[in-house]
Amino acid sequence: MVIDKDKMLEYCNDFSKNTLMETLNIEFIDAGEGFLVAKMPVNSSVHQPMGLLHGGASVALAESVGSAASHFFINDKDQEVRGIEISANHLKSIREGIVFGTARIIHKGRSLHLWEIKITDEEGNLISLCKLTNMVLTKEKK
Repeated sequence: MVIDKDKMLEYCNDFSKNTLMETLNIEFIDAGEGFLVAKMPVNSSVHQPMGLLHGGASVALAESVGSAASHFFINDKDQEVRGIEISANHLKSIREGIVFGTARIIHKGRSLHLWEIKITDEEGNLISLCKLTNMVLTKEKK
């Protein structure tokens, strides 16, 4: 599979406007065969009360990048993606900086995609390890 990296990143960043991804300042920054990377700043807007990155914000980053990555493998005119299950193990805390979510395909079926998403900090330390299952649906004709 050959992808146009710039087109894919533009597409992902464009469809993020006026969504949770924009609210969390998630930006898609790299793409390649079977992977997609997004970044998110860590500051008070994504903290939990103890001043650490909220696990829910990490999961939002993971689901955002994993769901967007499924668009590599579908026909957007006829199909759409829905996240149906996500799990996360939070391994390290972070108070400030940038975190990166890298989604890599584990299983690409006709109706299900399974992704592993690693959330890392700027030094490459593993913050969270997530697994996302996406369902591929046929769009309803209007």
